[in-house]
Amino acid sequence: MQADATTQQIISDNWAAVQAEVRTACEAASRSTDSVRIVGVSKYVDPPFAAQLFRSGCEHLGENRPQHLWAAQEHFVELGLAAKWHMIGHFQRNKVRRTLPMLTYLHSLDSQRLTEVLADELTKRETVLPVLLEVNVSQDDSKTGLPPDQAERLLAMLVKQPVFEVKGLMAMSTLGATEDEARREFAKVRTLRDQLQDSFAGQVDLRELSMGMSGDFPQAIAEGATLVRIGTRLWRGIL
Repeated sequence: MQADATTQQIISDNWAAVQAEVRTACEAASRSTDSVRIVGVSKYVDPPFAAQLFRSGCEHLGENRPQHLWAAQEHFVELGLAAKWHMIGHFQRNKVRRTLPMLTYLHSLDSQRLTEVLADELTKRETVLPVLLEVNVSQDDSKTGLPPDQAERLLAMLVKQPVFEVKGLMAMSTLGATEDEARREFAKVRTLRDQLQDSFAGQVDLRELSMGMSGDFPQAIAEGATLVRIGTRLWRGIL
């Protein structure tokens, strides 16, 4: 399938539908729609389709793999478009130097070694990067992310580094979780965030919770998500 006027309409309709679904979830949770930001996950599609999503109004785009981000960013530059790119997948240390200048947000900071590489590169560039700590609340061995009991130690390291602006936590629910199970897991992330905020009061403002994807974002919003990472729901009729 080629990106054309037909696919632009499909993607625009999908974007409008997702916005409506997020509004409904916010209303059900007695929250303001403005309190939740949608990150459109473009890892599933080629850059021309990501550009059509951006033109539909989705300014924040998420990528799992640096190589895919590089290709998308190159295409956007050619078109004169300026998306706000979020790295939401595992970030390999050898990809940091090339990827870093493209990033608005890093959701998946999960190790001391990655922190050290990022800090070195950010210091050289004299810039600050907003980051989220990725936590693995389900203790699922197939997932990346810090065990919850290690989050405080990494945060203590980060608050000493002025090149990081730690904004909160990121997490995923267990694959195949029921709605109730997903909500309980998201509640654990929120509780962990609140505990860390108390422990580091005055040092960080952990206002962000990146939780929820196409299949479970209503449950994430109910438990306080401020960033929802929506992918497949945006690409119906394209994939």
